[in-house]
Amino acid sequence: MLEMRQVSKVYGSGAAEVHALREVDLSVRAGELVAVMGPSGSGKSTLLTIAGTLEEPTGGEVLIGDRDVARLSRNDRARLRRRSIGYVFQEFNLIPGLSAVENVALPLELDGVRVRPARSAALAALARLGLADGVDRYPDELSGGESQRVAIARAVVGERHLLLADEPTGALDSVNGEAVMRLLRSACRDGVAGVVVTHDAQLASWADRVVFLRDGRVVDQTAPRPGPESLLARGAMS
Repeated sequence: MLEMRQVSKVYGSGAAEVHALREVDLSVRAGELVAVMGPSGSGKSTLLTIAGTLEEPTGGEVLIGDRDVARLSRNDRARLRRRSIGYVFQEFNLIPGLSAVENVALPLELDGVRVRPARSAALAALARLGLADGVDRYPDELSGGESQRVAIARAVVGERHLLLADEPTGALDSVNGEAVMRLLRSACRDGVAGVVVTHDAQLASWADRVVFLRDGRVVDQTAPRPGPESLLARGAMS
């Protein structure tokens, strides 16, 4: 679903040149959840913005499904983001003039879904994240953790094929953080490919694979130790 081939990203030039990514290879299959970890400045957020077509790489190729992003027009990239990619930003990016449920339903409505079914899907996504009582509140009436959950609901609602999340549990306590990871895992079980940037090793244990970045390079990748979901699954089988 996502393939990055020898992707590099350079900002600036001369003495101010910064190599954010250096020949990164990353493949994520449909149904797979990949966690990306690394120190600050290792290139994690840049990897996500390029994977989500929000930035262009300096070198290399990015394929989403079987589509080479570099060959798409600006309008086609925007359409691809709207229809196929769910993105959870660190800054949330909620629209101030829309309620929580309206923020979540908006991508569906922009894609032609009628108002009533779009609202129904948005309500269901918010309820799964414990926000059933706050659906009509506006962003300035929500706490940081509530705003983050609204942003996550907006990213997972609808028929997305690729889900990208930048520190999606950063403003949440451990209980709500695990609820978010459970929702992301559920989306992947339905066939979505997921990439999650996190600094929390416990939350990374929900992933199928962990990729480690340092100085813009992939230095290691491994399957994590059994996390909460896999332990529950083993218990159910025994």
